[in-house]
Amino acid sequence: MPEATIDTGNTAWLLVSTALVLLMTPGLALFYGGLNRSKGVLNMMMMSFSTIGLVSVLWLFYGFSAAFGADSAGGLFGDLGQYFGSKTYIDQFWGATAESPSGIGIPTYVFMVFQMTFAVITVALISGAISDRAKFGGWLLFAFGWATLVYFPVAHNVWGGGWIAQKLHPLDFAGGTAVHINAGAAALGVALVLGKRIGWPRESMKPHNVPFVALGAGLLWFGWFGFNAGSELTVDGVTGLAFVNTQVATAAAVLGWVIVEWIRDRKPTLVGASSGAIAGLVAITPACGFIDSWAAVLLGLVAGIVCALAVSLKYRFGFDDSLDVVGVHFVGGWIGSLWLGFFANPDLNSAITGALGAKAGLFNGGGAAQLGAQAGASAIVTVYSFVVAFVLAFIIEKTMGFRVNAEAEVEGIDIAEHAESGYDLTPASGSSGGAFAMAGIGASKTAPAPAAEAPASEKVAG
Repeated sequence: MPEATIDTGNTAWLLVSTALVLLMTPGLALFYGGLNRSKGVLNMMMMSFSTIGLVSVLWLFYGFSAAFGADSAGGLFGDLGQYFGSKTYIDQFWGATAESPSGIGIPTYVFMVFQMTFAVITVALISGAISDRAKFGGWLLFAFGWATLVYFPVAHNVWGGGWIAQKLHPLDFAGGTAVHINAGAAALGVALVLGKRIGWPRESMKPHNVPFVALGAGLLWFGWFGFNAGSELTVDGVTGLAFVNTQVATAAAVLGWVIVEWIRDRKPTLVGASSGAIAGLVAITPACGFIDSWAAVLLGLVAGIVCALAVSLKYRFGFDDSLDVVGVHFVGGWIGSLWLGFFANPDLNSAITGALGAKAGLFNGGGAAQLGAQAGASAIVTVYSFVVAFVLAFIIEKTMGFRVNAEAEVEGIDIAEHAESGYDLTPASGSSGGAFAMAGIGASKTAPAPAAEAPASEKVAG
């Protein structure tokens, strides 16, 4: 029997990819935090950072088993005891068989932690839909329940050999269905339960820190190369294809979003360019290792345009998706998933017609079968995630309470939930006038005292 040996190149690449994907969640915190109003920026960022802590522990103890363990319960989730957290896998390799004990030469622990970072950011994505109004404790309970009941079994069904993979054979290279459609559908469900922010849509609720938005988008773009190219698990031609497609699709999506703003509003914005980048990254995620680069450019352009238009749907239908998780992740995920039904090319990735059991896209001679598989898998995940998220959020709201009270929302959720604020706007210590006062410049000693502050109930959110 051959001896198991580690593939140092594959393992090193996956460890680097894991670090890149982990960086995406702090990047998301900056992106969401900048898009938020200043009085809720810390709460928004805390939801992302707390998800790193919570989901990482859940993944170690049972999430990895539920997602990637042997089929259980008719393929709905994996064997919960197979990779239980108390076991060690230092000398075991992912994908190993008796004939090939090394598998792809990657230790099981390395694959486990790589997938852990996917679970973390998927849950964190949902938080953008409920900014400025969710109790932190309610969010943690929701994140625990949704990760357990939705993300872990959906990951098993899409990537772990579960029912959807066995019956429909959809393609999802790095998470269009399992991550973005999944999180986007959940975001809609929980946003409907929590309801609209006070003053929405009447009041202007613009991003408070556009440089934060651009910085967060840049970190997400950087980390996404690990997200997409790392999902090949090995270092080969498909890895390079996924890397290149990630870049060109995202670049095209930036142009697409900016073009829409330029035509519609006469003013292209940095927030729009940043959002366009995220839309392109979302759309290329399921397709990056399966399509030609020219098709990736076209996909990014379409995603940028469509998502730029889709974010306005919340005003038409009256649901307060605060930071456009539905318009970008849900819509972008669907675009990328369906794109495979048209453009999946088996000449680029033999796994399409081989190990994955999928078909070529419509424009590559495969007929409409793969388009149906993509639509079917996306629809199943959409309905399941939305229903569970809605029910879970409803139960939390009716028991411990999920939404903060009106006073906390108006005054600022950062102070109410965390006893801190993102910006200290109090005067520096010493005389209030500083050097100007010493020079005799500034407020007169006889200036009238400021009017008393209006009670919280009379303030307007903003």
